[in-house]
Formats: sequence, C-alpha cells, structure tokens
Amino acid sequence: MARLKDRERALALRKGGKSYSQIRNETGVSKSTLSYWLRDFPLSADRIRELRDWNEQRIEKYRATRRINKENRLLSVYTEQKKILIPLRSRDLFLAGLFLYWGEGSKSRESRLSISNTNPAIIKFFKKWCMQSFSIQPKKFRIHLQLYSDMDINREIEYWSRKIKIPRSQFIRPYIKKSSQNRINHKGGYGHGTCNLVVGDARIWERVMMSIRVIEDL
Repeated sequence: MARLKDRERALALRKGGKSYSQIRNETGVSKSTLSYWLRDFPLSADRIRELRDWNEQRIEKYRATRRINKENRLLSVYTEQKKILIPLRSRDLFLAGLFLYWGEGSKSRESRLSISNTNPAIIKFFKKWCMQSFSIQPKKFRIHLQLYSDMDINREIEYWSRKIKIPRSQFIRPYIKKSSQNRINHKGGYGHGTCNLVVGDARIWERVMMSIRVIEDL
C-alpha cells in the first residue's frame, strides 16, 4: 500500500513537471525506481530546458557570477574616485568636515566641538579634521561611550581605543544604558555602542559655527 502511494505521488509530481531529482527529494524513492515508474511520462523539451537552466547549482553559479561582477565594478569605481579625490587639499578637508559637523555635530555647547556616531570611520575622520584644520593636539580629545548593559564594557572600550587610535586614559567613564543591545533593531549599527568624541575649545567652536552660518547664507 505504501509503495502504491509513493508511485501515485511520484506520478502526480511528474505530471506537475518535476524532474527525477526533485521527485526523489520529495518522496525518497530511488532514481532507478522512478525511471521505471515514470518511463511513459517524459518531460517536454521546453520543460527539460527550463529545469536545466534553473537548477539550484546553476542559479547559485549565476548569483556568484553577479556578485563577483558587482564587486569588480565597485572596485573599478572606487579606484577611479580615489584618483579624483585623493589627496584632499586643506580646503577640501575643511569643507568636508564642516558639512559633516553641520549634519552630525553638537551645536548646543559653546565651549566645545563634539560628534557622536556608531561608525568608527566617522569618528576617525572628525579627529583627523580637528587635528589638520585646527591644529588640535591628540591629547586634548576626550571619548565618552554609550554602551548597553549586556556588553563587555572593557572589551568595547578597547575596541574603540584601537579603532580611533586614542589611548584609554582619554576615555571618560562610559554611560551604560539599562536596556539590552539585542532588543534594538539596528542591523549591526549599534554593535559596539555609540562613541562621542569631544574637544574643548571655545574659539574653534566659534569658527566652526560661523563657517556653517556662511554656508547657510548661500
């Protein structure tokens, strides 16, 4: 009885356009047995061509080829843009940092520059901007992290210290949120918390704010 049910199911799948391999995966019946049961039910030439063109291995190969092509295309664009953009002139760097600060920087404290982000690259660029545009010494930077209760605090401090190349001695005691990072839908964005880089200098703050006002008045 069980064998009869397997045969009936295999026949129904075959009439639905399934290949031997697909039917075998769904029924567990050997390919040789399926060949005997279904010998009078060949697939059409169009269906055979369709199965050949869209089998899992071919699809995966197609996806891999597209991925490699995209990576190569992006690398080519990256190389082209790097030739155009690098090296940055002093004015270029100043304007880039100014627009970054306009969008992301703190503007409420008149005695200091401050920017917060989850991306170490943003913090590193802000640090570079401060040093090259305003001759700020590295020892003047202070780092304040916002972390979560389920994080390894020492490991996260070490992570940020290594990424932005600022010693731990310049890190202020981090603020620890009671909530868990696992409860936040961040797609990895908060994986190491939020880093706030601060440098105190009222005169530089004034220069930055007035430069932003110049841009606003365009």
